[in-house]
Amino acid sequence: MSRRVIIKEFGGSEKLELSDLILGVPNKDEVTVEHKAIGLNYIDVYQRTGLYPLELPTALGVEASGVVTQVGDSVTHLHVGDRVAYACAQPGSYCDVRNLPADQVCKLPDDVSYKIGAAAMLKGLTVQYLFHRTTPLSRGDTVLFHAAAGGVGLIACQWAKSEGINLIGTAGSDEKCKLALQNGAIHCINYKSQNFVKEVKELTDGMGVEAVMDSVGASTFTDSLDCLKSLGMMISFGNASGKVPPFDIGQLAAKGSLKVTRPTIFSHIAKRDACQLMADQLFEKVSAGIVKLRIGQELPLTDVAKAHDMLEARETTGSTILSL
Repeated sequence: MSRRVIIKEFGGSEKLELSDLILGVPNKDEVTVEHKAIGLNYIDVYQRTGLYPLELPTALGVEASGVVTQVGDSVTHLHVGDRVAYACAQPGSYCDVRNLPADQVCKLPDDVSYKIGAAAMLKGLTVQYLFHRTTPLSRGDTVLFHAAAGGVGLIACQWAKSEGINLIGTAGSDEKCKLALQNGAIHCINYKSQNFVKEVKELTDGMGVEAVMDSVGASTFTDSLDCLKSLGMMISFGNASGKVPPFDIGQLAAKGSLKVTRPTIFSHIAKRDACQLMADQLFEKVSAGIVKLRIGQELPLTDVAKAHDMLEARETTGSTILSL
């Protein structure tokens, strides 16, 4: 009997339940993946709490790696025995084995481990769309990246360095700032002891940055606008501190004709060809050692509630995976 984690109502980590799973055969557009490792992401918390509402009861988890064990009749790019990894809009990765749409399942290179594959897909593809698909960025440009020592942030630090982009990070402790610097940030601001707007202005000679990449949300959004140069882009891609409250759009004109976007990875990976191209670029950097995934925490699937608590308390660094 297989296992999966579900919720029957929204709430705290105590709502996570381990239940039995009886799996049928995949439909024509699906594959069956036997998991080897599972990724943990903040979107899982948003879905558990109801910030991103789902129809209940629901399984949770959007990222994992494993082996294809069955293939639907219409699937041609995958075969039984393939090593794969995925990020998928359809939750349900907190399990031993599952059926899921094949379009978001990508082959995992032989030199990339299952653990790295599970840690890399959602976070790595997020970084890929931030730097390549959201706003034009060129070598020598400067960006501000909040939560630079987190799972997405550490990949972003390395990615920016490899592209010749100057990344100024923020983090909640001197230790986390040191980690961001070790991974390629040119400077990292401890937001608990420093005013990040003031620091960014000093670091950019008063000009500001081309883009802000912000997964924190409510507590950083307004001040982040003041870090942008004229015509700069505010990319709000998460809500770790809560949803960004409504604001006067006229502020964007007053602060220099700024731009704001609220992207989601699932728009970018919806089509198989785009998803595969993004994954190819990610794994090229991983295989070459340009991007090194730091797995800061590994817990068994049975400790999923503890993993959620650690993530929400900002007690994690790098990526967190669940083992089977």
